[in-house]
Amino acid sequence: MLKKAFITGGTGFVGSYIIRYLLKKQYQIRALKRPSSPMHLVADIAGHINWIEGDILDTVSLEDAMQEIDEVYHCAAIVSFEPTKFNQMYRINQEGTANVVNIALDTGVKKMLHLSSIAALGRQGHIKHYDENTKWDRSPLNSQYAITKHIAEQEVWRGIAEGLNAVIVNPSVILGSNIWGKGTSTFFEQVWKGLKFYPKGTTGFVDVRDVARFSILLMESDIRAERYVLNGENWSYFQLFKEIALNLNKQPPTIATNALMNNIAWRADWLLSKFSKKKRLVTREVATHVNQQYTYGSDKSRQEFDFQYTPIQQTLVETCKQFLKAKQENKVASVLPLL
Repeated sequence: MLKKAFITGGTGFVGSYIIRYLLKKQYQIRALKRPSSPMHLVADIAGHINWIEGDILDTVSLEDAMQEIDEVYHCAAIVSFEPTKFNQMYRINQEGTANVVNIALDTGVKKMLHLSSIAALGRQGHIKHYDENTKWDRSPLNSQYAITKHIAEQEVWRGIAEGLNAVIVNPSVILGSNIWGKGTSTFFEQVWKGLKFYPKGTTGFVDVRDVARFSILLMESDIRAERYVLNGENWSYFQLFKEIALNLNKQPPTIATNALMNNIAWRADWLLSKFSKKKRLVTREVATHVNQQYTYGSDKSRQEFDFQYTPIQQTLVETCKQFLKAKQENKVASVLPLL
């Protein structure tokens, strides 16, 4: 009998790749979408999915969607560093996750995966390396997004205490082909347009396909009540932008930013957004974090299934190739071939 999986955020970055891998494994897929959700990442497979219109704040649509479901992949969330989006982000990330957990308990779902983030590990001034054992601290270095993802994780742990079979993954910065100009694909757009500046910070990066592959391995295992940091490699932002530039035949950025420049940048970006009505690229939170030196350990995930991460250089080569093709063909989105 075919397994039945339900995905929230199925039209989004990670959710769409999870769906592709599950279809390859012949799962029956049910996925939640809003009427306004862009379908670019799933356009070619949309007919193989049972779409339910609604959102994770609508408990009625969630209850209908999760009837007779074996597995739930909870990928829906808002990632934002714009103060105007904070209230909405809290509702979606915290209240929405609570709704998914509660209905999973009520409907007897066999297993649930919560897509979290390394942001939920927190930030502490005296700690530069993070893994699953890092204790959350109420630090001023934590972004509003980080707080909402931490609280969302607490909802999952609460569900586990109440009998839910669930697991959590904490990906680092996720790279790969997406809707161009959205999420981390803005890195490629910025370099393409001639990025001159780069932050001095370091962080973790991971291929979107690795996040999807590991998530499914985890769900198909007997593992429960565990969390895993998913991180391919720790790179500096300069290394990232330089590699993207080389693959796009552009000049790498040459000017390292400092605290004064970052403060000027986020204020100028705020002023520009007031006049242009465009989405902000550099907020105060972003300016604060991009010059920090953070690294992330993924030994636990590597050892669990002898899991092999895709080299970030390979991810960038493939993504840049698709970016250039998309520019030529005026394509809105691209999808990397499955590994």
